[in-house]
Amino acid sequence: MAQVFVSVGSNTDKERYTRSALDALQEHFGSLLISSVYESEAVGFDGDNFLNLVAEFETELSIAELSKRLKGIEDENGRCRKGPKFSGRTLDIDILTYDQCVGVFSGVQLPRGEVTKNAFVLQPLAEIAPDVKHPELDMTYAELWCSSQNQQKLWTVEFEWAGHRLPCRT
Repeated sequence: MAQVFVSVGSNTDKERYTRSALDALQEHFGSLLISSVYESEAVGFDGDNFLNLVAEFETELSIAELSKRLKGIEDENGRCRKGPKFSGRTLDIDILTYDQCVGVFSGVQLPRGEVTKNAFVLQPLAEIAPDVKHPELDMTYAELWCSSQNQQKLWTVEFEWAGHRLPCRT
């Protein structure tokens, strides 16, 4: 079983699609460890604020199979793949890490560069996996978050899903 961390983001009907993503992740992968939900301003374009979180789970799927499954969840939730890269979206689920894999696997760059570039990824990751080391940097996510110079505006929001108040383990 591989330990996987994924980011979930939405800025279109964001509460609905965030809940839908968590439903699908739990259905496909079982037990989840879920961070708090963070709201942040759009990065790279003018648009509505995003809801973001990080979830951890284990899977027997290969990286290619996992990527295909996550894209399927996005598609089932109305994800439009046309238009600019930086734009609003119903749902975005990205593989951040897959065990300690480093490199490009079936078109997926691991670890994902956004781990260290975006506060909306690093802060929730540091929250649920503070003592886990980044596969390349030999620093824990808590250390990376503490040393981050990222000025992105980010705040936690109250969020309930499936009778749980996030953060939670299901």
